[in-house]
Amino acid sequence: MSHYVSIAIDGPAASGKSSVGLELSIRLGYLFLDTGVMYRAITWVALQKRVDFNEESAISELASQSIIEINQPSLGDGRTNDIFVNGVDITKKITEKQVNENVSLVSKYKGVRDSLTKQQQEIALKGNIVMVGRDIGTVVLPNADHKFFLNASSHERAKRRHLEEIKKGGNPNFEEIQSNIIERDRIDTTRILAPLIPAKDAHIITTDNKTIDQVVKEIVSIIE
Repeated sequence: MSHYVSIAIDGPAASGKSSVGLELSIRLGYLFLDTGVMYRAITWVALQKRVDFNEESAISELASQSIIEINQPSLGDGRTNDIFVNGVDITKKITEKQVNENVSLVSKYKGVRDSLTKQQQEIALKGNIVMVGRDIGTVVLPNADHKFFLNASSHERAKRRHLEEIKKGGNPNFEEIQSNIIERDRIDTTRILAPLIPAKDAHIITTDNKTIDQVVKEIVSIIE
């Protein structure tokens, strides 16, 4: 049986893990998966079926019945993957406003996380992959070939988010963005279910004042 290489990248919000993971996957020719899109997929299904987001058992049941496919991007329109749920292409739909507003709650449910963790593990068995999230190295792929945990100061991460919002034409408040990041860190690191912590065998990389290319090169050098 062939052994496919799995690379796990974890880290807090705006640490650079998604950008780094995507660029790394392109350089290596691996599939890229930001596991957050799968929670968005379940959120979208719940919206279509008009399920109450406070009904944990109902949302968890939806997750157990939903089959999510993650494929290489078919179009060069900025997408990182083609995403299907139960055979329906929802690539463009998972960033809709209502999905954004409800995905955080959906991702907290144990039943949802259990179902999606199983699917993520199955995806990793199908080919070489760079998988990004908050519990990849500790829960989803504890036996990953390579594990990395990216981090940066809350100030640096707030600067990145602030710049992103400006580029989108917004007028964001820096202090508010930093406050939200600090609160998100508190929630992620203190939750009982799959808390955000580095795997014991993960390489920890601080991304302050580093470009995506510099971090990718650092990871590649460690892998080699």
